[in-house]
Amino acid sequence: MAHPARQAALIAGPLLALLSYMLVDRSGESHALAATVALTVWCATWWVMEPVKAPVTALLPLAAFPVLGVLDARQVAQSYGHELILLLGGGFMLSRALERSGGHRRLALAMVRAFGGRSGRHLLYGFIAATGFISMWISNTATTLLMLPVAMAILETYPDRRLHAPLVLAIAYAASIGGLGTPIGSPPNLVFMQVYADVTGSRYGFLDWMAIGVPVVLLFLPLLGLWLGRRLAGAPAAELPETGAWSPAERRVLAVFALTAAAWIFRSEPFGGWSGALGLDGANDASIALLAVVVLCVIPDGRGSRLLDWETAEKVPWGALVLFGGGIALAAAFQSSGLSDRLAVSLSGLSALPLPLLLVGIVGSVVLMSEVASNTATAVLLMPILAATGSAVGVDPALFMFPAVLAASVGFMLPVATAPNAIAYGSGHVSAQDMLREGAVLDVVGVCVLCGVCYVAFG
Repeated sequence: MAHPARQAALIAGPLLALLSYMLVDRSGESHALAATVALTVWCATWWVMEPVKAPVTALLPLAAFPVLGVLDARQVAQSYGHELILLLGGGFMLSRALERSGGHRRLALAMVRAFGGRSGRHLLYGFIAATGFISMWISNTATTLLMLPVAMAILETYPDRRLHAPLVLAIAYAASIGGLGTPIGSPPNLVFMQVYADVTGSRYGFLDWMAIGVPVVLLFLPLLGLWLGRRLAGAPAAELPETGAWSPAERRVLAVFALTAAAWIFRSEPFGGWSGALGLDGANDASIALLAVVVLCVIPDGRGSRLLDWETAEKVPWGALVLFGGGIALAAAFQSSGLSDRLAVSLSGLSALPLPLLLVGIVGSVVLMSEVASNTATAVLLMPILAATGSAVGVDPALFMFPAVLAASVGFMLPVATAPNAIAYGSGHVSAQDMLREGAVLDVVGVCVLCGVCYVAFG
């Protein structure tokens, strides 16, 4: 953002917050409700216009809510140290260990080889499958940064330039899509889990999420391949790089990662899961992640060091954790101030609309919003509102919340929409026109996939 616009946005945030407080307060609502609306407007303005970094804005609830009397200091602090934030932080550290060992690159190339390099289309499909799978477990950005150099090395000697833009776009888009498959695949996913638990009292486990997220990924990735590969008929075979022998570090990190994933998936299901069988009812996904981090910091890597050291672990994106904490604090304020109930009453008129039309409208709007705003900030702002919308219409709030939080990561048209998009654009193989043309169609496909799967699951 240009300097004058940045200055205007800095001023607009608190001014709009003050105006919002005055309007709500004069309508007869409580001070806590008016203050919650005001701070939400302030955060929304700064998150969309970005005069400061999004995590800086996310500190506003921590600073302001105790002063304004909306939440006390203990309640706000609990939001920033919530177990889901610990889960996300542990997941980031696990992914750092995987990147440090190089095991993620070996896994990616093994999946690409499974599809073969016997044609341009097969190569494209292999990269989509590998990127999508890896992005379910490590961040979308890290996955893109892993896969893109491998693709670039292949493209340097590949004779048919028709593959260049589709392959680079496929990596960026598949990274975003793969992140929809698990709770740790993308930070917005955990925003849904917390707000839904606060509103309904029901918790989503790892397996609960995957029961819906994985079908979305399995349906979306083939459609991505068909669309981007439509002009690659006759594209020749490609030569894939060799990976060499497995290192001890690669084997050990992948083993720990596989055991951790299994522990997440089978913690409470089936038949009470391993936690019930062992009498460990207090176990949660965060404790599994953090125990795995400790194990990685203890096991030697076969080269005189450990599988994970603190110098590597501390490089996790702390800003994402702060942003998530701010979202949980806002959601808690929505509940404690009565704003969620007030929104439910105000939105009750939406029950007159056909449910499929309302669902498509919500998901389509979130996709468009995610093209210009942070996906985590979008989820933070919309989850409490959509929870109230579900209550107002008389349906399970997950019908609106789940597809909307997935839609927050489905922005394919603009380089600024997601970090993978920006990385793909910066590679030099993709123009803004390429991304707009291909991404516009995939945005529509995404709306259809998300609405269809979630309507079947929750409708």
